[in-house]
Amino acid sequence: MSPTMGLGLKAKSTKTDADPLENQYQKGVIHLCDSGIKKVPNKYILPVIERPNRNGEEKKVENVNIKLPIIDFAALQGPNRSQVIKALGTACEEYGFFQVINHDIPHDMLHDLVDVVQRFFELPFEERAKYMLPDLRAPVRYGTSFNQNKDGVFCWRDFLKLMCHPLSDVLPSWPSSPVDLRETMVLYSKQTKIMFEILMDAVLESLGLASATVSDDEVDILKQCEEGSQLMVANCYPSCPEPDLTLGMPPHSDYGFLTLLLQGEAEGLQIQHKGKWLTVKPLQNSFVVNIGDHLEIFSNGRYKSVLHRVLVNSSKTRISVASLHSLSYNTTVRPCSKLINEANPRLYKDTDFASFIEYITTCEPKKKNFLESRKLN
Repeated sequence: MSPTMGLGLKAKSTKTDADPLENQYQKGVIHLCDSGIKKVPNKYILPVIERPNRNGEEKKVENVNIKLPIIDFAALQGPNRSQVIKALGTACEEYGFFQVINHDIPHDMLHDLVDVVQRFFELPFEERAKYMLPDLRAPVRYGTSFNQNKDGVFCWRDFLKLMCHPLSDVLPSWPSSPVDLRETMVLYSKQTKIMFEILMDAVLESLGLASATVSDDEVDILKQCEEGSQLMVANCYPSCPEPDLTLGMPPHSDYGFLTLLLQGEAEGLQIQHKGKWLTVKPLQNSFVVNIGDHLEIFSNGRYKSVLHRVLVNSSKTRISVASLHSLSYNTTVRPCSKLINEANPRLYKDTDFASFIEYITTCEPKKKNFLESRKLN
């Protein structure tokens, strides 16, 4: 078992040079922690103004938990659907985040998922390194930080990204170790895809698009979602010796329509709400769902993607799994014509997933700068 998977770090040696591990950063945080570091290397130390607890006032704010709106998934398919749709619309407009309870995914499946993901991160580095590929379009990628090719300061995260569509094409490329990883991830990806489609149908209804057909000359957006992209991202945030100096993920928005996050039991996720960073308290057996940039574009700004970040801690490794859903790679996303009028003029350019990939290969991703590049004004 990797030392990072226990309650803290088991130091094997102490590094005292200014930056003695420079050639190790690309190998990931787990690899660094296994070397026995007792301090956060310079490469991971954020400028003071960007640190999670930069002064007393900020620290006070960050101790506040936010109670996200709760959406009863089962009630979406019952007689109270209209009330749930109204609550969903309010959650999307006011928070950009909500939590989903009473979903159909068995608790045992969620437990098995976290277990197999953790065992993947516990594999020897040489096994994980097989999937360290430079191509952002690869069906499977193991990596570190946010974008290790562009980040000036690295974040305290290793990840495994799996493309999930079409499964028959990408599955042979997925890791074959642990032996139950493929089967577990396939089952989970199918369940979250179903949840996404039901939630998107409800989101469209909350926008006044109950038929899901956006206009006579455009195809059914819900059908596009059903045939669209799905990317699963398993995140590992090892215990950190100096958590106030770094972040597990920097402030960012997600690119797609909806992200379904299995947060786990440990706190770490924070969202920016009314200018303050607030911690999302984990709710057992629930999903945190957030609006992505593509849905902000499609809704012409009515529903906005929200900045969020991830804190790390000094006592426990944290695992989370995100399922990001959008349209297919080359399908154009544009503001819905039914949501544009004289009072609400078009705010965004056409875009697609390919444009996002091209953008992040040339720029260091910060906050919502990709979405800003899509705005007409």
